[in-house]
Amino acid sequence: MKIALIGYGKMGHIIEKIALERGHEVVVKIDKDNQEDFESSEFKNSDVAIEFSMPTSAMDNYAKCFAAHIPVVAGTTGWLSKMDEIKEACKDGAQTFFYASNYSIGVNIFFALNKYLARIMNKFPQYDVRMEETHHIHKLDSPSGTAISLAEGLIENLDSKTKWNETQTPSLDEVGITAFRRDEVPGIHTIIYESGVDTISMTHDAKSREGFALGAVVAAEFLHDKKGFYTMDDMMKL
Repeated sequence: MKIALIGYGKMGHIIEKIALERGHEVVVKIDKDNQEDFESSEFKNSDVAIEFSMPTSAMDNYAKCFAAHIPVVAGTTGWLSKMDEIKEACKDGAQTFFYASNYSIGVNIFFALNKYLARIMNKFPQYDVRMEETHHIHKLDSPSGTAISLAEGLIENLDSKTKWNETQTPSLDEVGITAFRRDEVPGIHTIIYESGVDTISMTHDAKSREGFALGAVVAAEFLHDKKGFYTMDDMMKL
């Protein structure tokens, strides 16, 4: 595949390395200092764009990809209030878009485990649930997109929870999320069920960014010859 990288920070460099190892070609790398390359023939002839940029620029980047009818693998979070616009653009296969709050294969298994455990815990109201997430100090959005996805999985499967809140003192119907920003931590997410007599916890701890980058390249491969809107659920069939 001919891949356009949008956002050439730490993740972009790792994605490039993995894409080349898997036999793909990175034909253009677009960052904040070379926005004119959106008009280049290399960009317009790309088979797919992998986008890991900033929440403030994500929607504009997607619009430029859609204008050129280039499928997008989107790795930026913090813009999700506009997701309906993306899904509308993809109706009837008009555009192609792949979104994941986290591209790690392990995290997506963790998502499935989270929902499964929540269905069990729904029968035991003596346990309350909360979440903690930790990321590197460069991460701009809080809580993380992964934490929000985990919280939504809890809300779907726990009768007692109707919303999430980034707070250490949630109300009874809220999933409380506590977010920490420390050093260069790639990502740690913990679900905690607590009763008066014990605690049950489940954690995913990323060792590096390479798992996220590999998942993004695999998602780009998955999009080949597809049209419409896709997620990790479509690719992994969990």
